[in-house]
Amino acid sequence: MGDSDEERIADLEAVLRRDDPRFARGPGEGRPRRPREYRRGRAWPAMTLALAAVVVGGLVPNGLLLAAGLVMAALAVNLFDSREQRIRRRRHRHRRGRGPGGPR
Repeated sequence: MGDSDEERIADLEAVLRRDDPRFARGPGEGRPRRPREYRRGRAWPAMTLALAAVVVGGLVPNGLLLAAGLVMAALAVNLFDSREQRIRRRRHRHRRGRGPGGPR
């Protein structure tokens, strides 16, 4: 490899270490980890709790619990969305002129 290739690899390593340190440390520790965009640790318990509230709110005629469960489910779905997908959608929206301050 030439010097420029090694510099590029070193730059990529630095960016990876800065962006996702747990993923970058994993192979060196012998315990590889998933990249940040594939970790959904908090999403599953949040969705379970939300769906439980929806079911209980439906079985016990309690509209407030049902509504709260639906709102929690909508918020929990957002946890499944990766950061990169949100950034990509935001960039696409800005390119089309529908960003903040743009024409609607």
